Amino acid sequence: AASQVHSTASIPRRSRRRKSVAIAYDAGQGDGAEQGTSEPQRPRWEPRDWRLQLERIREMRRNRDAPVDEMGVEKCYDSSAPPQVMRYQVLLSLMLSSQTKDQVTSAAMLRLRQHGLTVDSILQMDDATLGQIIYPVGFWRNKVKYIKQTTAILKQKYGGDIPRTVEELVQLPGVGPKMAHLAMNIAWDSVSGIAVDTHVHRITNRLKWVKKETRYPEETRVALEDWLPRDLWREINWLLVGFGQQTCLPVNPRCNECLSQDICPAAKTR
Repeated sequence: AASQVHSTASIPRRSRRRKSVAIAYDAGQGDGAEQGTSEPQRPRWEPRDWRLQLERIREMRRNRDAPVDEMGVEKCYDSSAPPQVMRYQVLLSLMLSSQTKDQVTSAAMLRLRQHGLTVDSILQMDDATLGQIIYPVGFWRNKVKYIKQTTAILKQKYGGDIPRTVEELVQLPGVGPKMAHLAMNIAWDSVSGIAVDTHVHRITNRLKWVKKETRYPEETRVALEDWLPRDLWREINWLLVGFGQQTCLPVNPRCNECLSQDICPAAKTR
């Protein structure tokens, strides 16, 4: 099937139908202080029992033996590569990981690295070969196109490196908000926001860590960042992804194995 990959130009043309990603950012400081007045601050909303739930999830994740721990993005890049190459590999692994199990992403990254995974090597690779290497990641045909387009942009606009802001990262073909925040965290060691994937989205809604139910991961990110202490933002993705892979499954969650079943709103309804 990989031979069906159609050739795309290495220098991309901007698609007229390209979707735009709406991202909410922190607002600037209010001007109440400038006027010399300050209103009493209302207590910030917090979910019930969230600290206890968090501690119990940490306990369940203590062994670090979920797929994300062994084959997640942080295990996919060559840590001995030059920093610029390492950052590029982080971004590519994130692009491959969308709608794909960690095991499949990890295997695809290993094959890519065996072919020499750099900006130049990808630009020199024909689309059919790239498709054969990354198959069977989810939506692999689209990802061939996105990888080639994004890599060309990195070469032309960023000197072969990746952008160092979320705003610029999400402008790259095939890169969404979750990937951008993880890229900032892993590649640039900067906490720009909470990376919300399907696991984080599902679990935080089940735990009622959002004021009202959210429909999309980006909604969930905004809702979580409104109350969750910033020093937990880096940890929460890793913690909940592994929890979602092992215990709080999408279908038939293993509530009987969960230490928080007595204080989980979703468990009480099962």
